[in-house]
Amino acid sequence: MSAIEFKQVKKDFKDGDTTIEALKETNFSVEKGEFVAIIGPSGSGKSTFLTIAGGLQSPTSGEVRINDEDFSGKKEKERAKRRFKEIGFILQASNLVPFLTVKKQLTLVDKVSKQENTGKATELFKQLAIDRLENKYPEELSGGERQRVAIARALYHDPTIILADEPTASLDSEKAYEVVKILAKETKEKNKATIMVTHDTRLVKYCDRVLEMRDGRLTEKEINRAEKTETVV
Repeated sequence: MSAIEFKQVKKDFKDGDTTIEALKETNFSVEKGEFVAIIGPSGSGKSTFLTIAGGLQSPTSGEVRINDEDFSGKKEKERAKRRFKEIGFILQASNLVPFLTVKKQLTLVDKVSKQENTGKATELFKQLAIDRLENKYPEELSGGERQRVAIARALYHDPTIILADEPTASLDSEKAYEVVKILAKETKEKNKATIMVTHDTRLVKYCDRVLEMRDGRLTEKEINRAEKTETVV
């Protein structure tokens, strides 16, 4: 059973009398325990793909399924409930609440879910090496530290799916590798499905599969290190 599956998914936008195919018809799936990278130039459709996968916008046609259940066809209220329970978002900007400490970034999730899981918070803080930072505010953290806090917040409610949009764009090489290694480890050890959009092709060595988006068309890259071939999906 796929964690996420696209079935003939398309996304069009109107610009006056012109129809723009932001995402051409796409068939795609990710299994639990699989770490997938999507690369491609700016404006190629990567973010459109990711927002459709996360239910932040609906496809023009086709169907998105999460854990073998219809997702894209649900009303926004139902999509929001499933999104909160099953999907963890990690964005290029950490999007931390500036007036909350590291610890309270996670307890904010507790208030929304109306449950408390302090043991999970402690576990994540130690795993991500941010336990010494729990009483600091975002402005007191480095870029790498803020991103690790954002990862902790995304993983706190134990989602089955992780969607990461350029999670290392603002980091230096060392911190970027560190963040991707954490995502790879979480994917394998917790049997999650992870999709990472990135411009940095150096990071794909940590991924199980690599796909490229160009002009709204997704192609899978078969990598054997010596040469690469492409198959349209």
